[in-house]
Amino acid sequence: MPWSRIISGIVAIALALSATLLGGWYFTIIFAVIIFLGQQEYFNLVRARGIAPAAKTTMAVSQILLAICTLDGSLADAVMPIAGTLICFYLLFQPKFATIADVSASIMGLFYVGYLPSYWVRLRAIDSAAFSNLPFGGYWPATWTDFWEKANSASLSQGFTATLLTFLCIWAADIGAYTIGKFFGKTRLSDISPKKTVEGAVFGITSSIAVAIAGAYYLHLPRSPFTGLALGLLIGIASLLGDLTESLLKRDAGVKDSGQLIPGHGGILDRTDSYIFTAPLVYYFVTLLLPLLSK
Repeated sequence: MPWSRIISGIVAIALALSATLLGGWYFTIIFAVIIFLGQQEYFNLVRARGIAPAAKTTMAVSQILLAICTLDGSLADAVMPIAGTLICFYLLFQPKFATIADVSASIMGLFYVGYLPSYWVRLRAIDSAAFSNLPFGGYWPATWTDFWEKANSASLSQGFTATLLTFLCIWAADIGAYTIGKFFGKTRLSDISPKKTVEGAVFGITSSIAVAIAGAYYLHLPRSPFTGLALGLLIGIASLLGDLTESLLKRDAGVKDSGQLIPGHGGILDRTDSYIFTAPLVYYFVTLLLPLLSK
């Protein structure tokens, strides 16, 4: 593995952990930058197919969506239909008639690289207001023993622990799939991404499950072994599907990487594709399923 890839990965993990710990607007701003850059890459892929999307309008409403998620997550779902209306309105009054592809690519850009990733902000915000001790809704631990002493885990917000556990599961899935796939993978998983193997995918999902079970036990989640199994399986599969979806977009656009921003990794979408479908599923797992299991 090239040193540039390793160093870039370490920097990305450090940034993700710092933003996750701080939460509040600090977390939102980091994600706003990621989504802005990711949408730029997405629209470049779209333009490579001769499509003319409403890129600026879509990127602007995506940033507004993140702000609304931070202020009041219950209003976030209202943004999607309103934003879709604005995008169509914009395309209707262009000098050149918009095509079905123009409209579809614009709405997809909003949904795939704006709306779905915004669930990370909503996930991190769960119960976070009660734990905020910094300006702009941020948090800093009073003592670091909160992280390694199981008895103190209740002093951490559910949004923080759920976000951190999800990140750990994704990282475990990515590392497990890459390692086993590279050295032991023989069976091709899909023609969409020829380097991915069944062996790597299975071990990646298994790694996600192992981390989730350990996390569920540590966090005292209800029926922890089974809850961890379900959560790890959900994250592992969603992570894999996100990776394959981005590979499909790149294959259709005829490019190897979505960009060249991150040394050794390609673009923002290349590095974050595993996270796109994961956040909404985990958010509803935490907010809808866990309360039912607690009864």
